[in-house]
Amino acid sequence: MPASSYKIPDDAKRQRADKVLAAAFPEHSRVAFQRALEAGLVKVDGKVVAQSDDVRAGQTIEFSLPETRPAELRAVSIPLDIIYEDKHLVVVNKASGMVVHPGVGTGEDTLVHALLAHCSDLSGIGGVERPGIVHRIDKETTGLLVVAKNDAAHRALSDQFAERTLTKEYLALVSGVPKALSGSIDRGIARHPVHRHRMTTGEGGKPARTDWVLLEKFGERAALLRCRIFSGRTHQIRVHLKSIGHALLGDKVYGWKESPSLPTPPRVMLHAEHLLLAHPVTGKPLDLRAAPPRDFDELMKALRKAS
Repeated sequence: MPASSYKIPDDAKRQRADKVLAAAFPEHSRVAFQRALEAGLVKVDGKVVAQSDDVRAGQTIEFSLPETRPAELRAVSIPLDIIYEDKHLVVVNKASGMVVHPGVGTGEDTLVHALLAHCSDLSGIGGVERPGIVHRIDKETTGLLVVAKNDAAHRALSDQFAERTLTKEYLALVSGVPKALSGSIDRGIARHPVHRHRMTTGEGGKPARTDWVLLEKFGERAALLRCRIFSGRTHQIRVHLKSIGHALLGDKVYGWKESPSLPTPPRVMLHAEHLLLAHPVTGKPLDLRAAPPRDFDELMKALRKAS
C-alpha cells in the first residue's frame, strides 16, 4: 500500500497511534495498524514510532500498511442470501458487516471465503484475493452484489459496469429533508487531499452522477431516498448526499452527528435494493431486488414513531 498521511486535529486527545489511525481510517482495522507499527511503517513528524508511543494534536502521521497476499484462500461455510444463481453468475444479498474480499486486517469471514464454499469454481480474472468479484459495496452497506462464475461472464458483466448500461438503485436514510422531491448530483469525486480515507467532490475528480427521489419524510429531521448511480466511484452516494447537506444516517465519516431526539442508527444506512442488467451469456434482462434488512426497517419504524 502506498504511504498515506494524516494530521491529528487540534482538539484531539493524546492517545496511542493505532487508536488514532483506526478511528481516522475506519476501512482498516486496528490490528492492521498494529502490524504496521510492528513493521516500522508508521512515522510521526518524520520519526518511526513504537506501538506503545502516544501521539498528540497537531502532529502528522505518515503510514503504509504491510502487503499480505495469501497464497491460497480457504473455503469457509458461511450462510449466504442468494437472490439469483445459474451456471454463469450468482447474485448475493450481502449482509452488513461482511467485507467483500480479503485484505489487510480481515479474517476468514469475507464474502469471497463464503463464495468459495458455495461455488465449485469462480472466475479467475479478479485474481487470488478477488475471484469472481465484478464490483463491490462497502462493509456496512447491505444489498445486491453480482459475482461471475466464469471468465466469459466476468468480462461481459465488467463491460456493463464500465459502460454504465445497467441500473443500480439504492435506498438511503439521510439526515434532514430535501426541499425538492427529486434531484441529480453531477459532481466529480476524488480522494480528499488531507483525509486520505475519505473522498470528496470538486475539481479534478472523476465524473460521477447520482439521481435521487424522495420517498418518505420523517418529520423534518430525516428522509428516505431512492438513489440511482450512473458511475461506481468509491463512497459515491455517501459523498454526493453529504455535498447537498444530507449525510447518510450513521455515517460519521461524512458528517452525520448523533441527535438525542432521534433513534441511533446501527450502521451507515445504505442498501443496494435494485439491480437491472443483461444476462452476460443469454442477454436476457435480469431484474433483481432485495428487500431492506431488518435493521433498516426497524430504524424506519422508529423514525416514524419519533416524527
